[in-house]
Amino acid sequence: MTDAAAPAARIRAQAGFESRTLLTNGEQLLVSLVLPALALIGLAVSTAPHLGSGRRIDLAVPGVLALAVVSTAFTGQAIATGFDRRYGVLRLLGTTPLGRAGLLWAKAIAVLSIVAAQTVVLAVLGACFGWHPHAGGVVIGIVLLVVGSWVWVSLALALAGVLRAEATLAVANLIWVLLAAFGGLLVPTDRLPGGFGDIARLLPSGALGDGMRAALTGHDTHLLMPVLVLLVWGAIGSALVARFFRWSD
Repeated sequence: MTDAAAPAARIRAQAGFESRTLLTNGEQLLVSLVLPALALIGLAVSTAPHLGSGRRIDLAVPGVLALAVVSTAFTGQAIATGFDRRYGVLRLLGTTPLGRAGLLWAKAIAVLSIVAAQTVVLAVLGACFGWHPHAGGVVIGIVLLVVGSWVWVSLALALAGVLRAEATLAVANLIWVLLAAFGGLLVPTDRLPGGFGDIARLLPSGALGDGMRAALTGHDTHLLMPVLVLLVWGAIGSALVARFFRWSD
């Protein structure tokens, strides 16, 4: 193996380990796939909450895909990283030939791999209920999923790099519940009660949810604001990680 190939091989190996860890953790699998799937089924067979004009399933699936990204890239990654930091795993891996940069790349690749897998599963489940995404928006939707993964991983690392593991576990799960209900993921921001919609529209959750719905229903003219909000939050999250992330307690 050449010197140039060795770092890439180490990153791939670590990414595979990170992916297997996420997939074999019952709690994280519940949050990453089971709960989004149940949310999709619930939205598909019910009439509440109101999701707006258009076929209900066509509005439900993009929101659930956005929720799944938050589940994996934020909640799952924050919890995993928090406990890795607590037990000294991050510090030890940072001193290996993998290095800290390699570890971060491996985590990013693992998250994208899981997001890709859960997207396929949820898309197939949505198709069983009659989901028909707008063909021209599929590529845009994939790009939004990648950008959204970057945003939420950066926020997960910012959270897990500051709080203790137990606090990260509690806060990450609480944020997931709040965003699922009021963050513009499952329910469009313009359908949220009171001032929640105005707030959610400026959050990465609302931007990702609205962006996915706009792309996959063919409303491309509504994409500018969500994309800008995601890019701003991605920059904020990356800056927070660079400034405050601690590799050990």
